[in-house]
Amino acid sequence: MGEAERGDTAPRRRVSYFCEHGHESAPSFAADAEIPDSWDCVRCGLPASQDREHPPTAPRVEPYKSHLAYVKERRSDEDGAALLEEALQALRQRRNL
Repeated sequence: MGEAERGDTAPRRRVSYFCEHGHESAPSFAADAEIPDSWDCVRCGLPASQDREHPPTAPRVEPYKSHLAYVKERRSDEDGAALLEEALQALRQRRNL
């Protein structure tokens, strides 16, 4: 089907985005649409911007944290030692009864 059967296409403009790996993505937008500052690269998925010389850096991926890692964030080593000593004393008292 050609344009005669479907009607005229809406005016569009193509915008180039560049990722950290140098890939170029060029989506097209309606001429009157608001153009986003960033776009996900279609090849690698990294964030891309319109600035070829200074593309955005890849987001930092945090590794999985265990329950112990979260506890260590909330408590200092001194707090942990005090809690351990308190628990050991309670255990020793129960054994002596």
